Amino acid sequence: MAIYALSDTHLSFSSQKPMDIFGSRWKNHENKIEWFWKNTVKDDDFVVIAGDISWGLTLDEAAGDLKFLASLPGKKILIKGNHDYWWSSLKKIDDLFKKEGIDNIFLIQNNSINAGDFAICGTRGWYSEKPQNPNISCDNKKIIAREVGRLKMSLSHAKEHSDGRKILLFMHFPPVFGSFVCRELVDVLHEYQIDKCCYGHIHGVYSIPCSAFFEGIEFRIVSADYLDFRPLLIEK
Repeated sequence: MAIYALSDTHLSFSSQKPMDIFGSRWKNHENKIEWFWKNTVKDDDFVVIAGDISWGLTLDEAAGDLKFLASLPGKKILIKGNHDYWWSSLKKIDDLFKKEGIDNIFLIQNNSINAGDFAICGTRGWYSEKPQNPNISCDNKKIIAREVGRLKMSLSHAKEHSDGRKILLFMHFPPVFGSFVCRELVDVLHEYQIDKCCYGHIHGVYSIPCSAFFEGIEFRIVSADYLDFRPLLIEK
């Protein structure tokens, strides 16, 4: 059994949102995901998708994307991203999974999931900087406080239900990237003695190192386009 990661799949089988407008690397990216996935992942492996899974605005629009993921080998663990507007109540998603016979996709929201010798934790995260777009209005402090709470619930759940398994943390937004530091989230990582965090969200930047260290914590990018759509082995 192995654990892989591939964030930001940005699927759009129903919403028809082409991704190659963001660069040639994205051309036919669904086909790349399928080919590399099938030639990498085995049925007993886990793949963590850390956000921005589907462009669907509703659960109905995202259903085709979720069924596509379900058809691929392995068990999938999903974490919400900032573009996952389809992610409604867990009950509605669970009802869809039961209707479609999907039994190999699991969601992280204030919880953790045991995967072999590891406990998978995560949350979306957020930036603490003010948005550069003046038309965007949001209460960053409120959002960060909520994400801190969700992260703590996920990590606490693992402490209580993982029987001592090693925690693997995945977030959509990077808590640390370049000169940016979300102090509130980094402090939680220290509190729970997390030494590695995988993140997505960052696109079109391919010259950065695959991992960087901050205050003894390794931050590893797993964005799909950075990985050229190949699932990255995290643990085996």
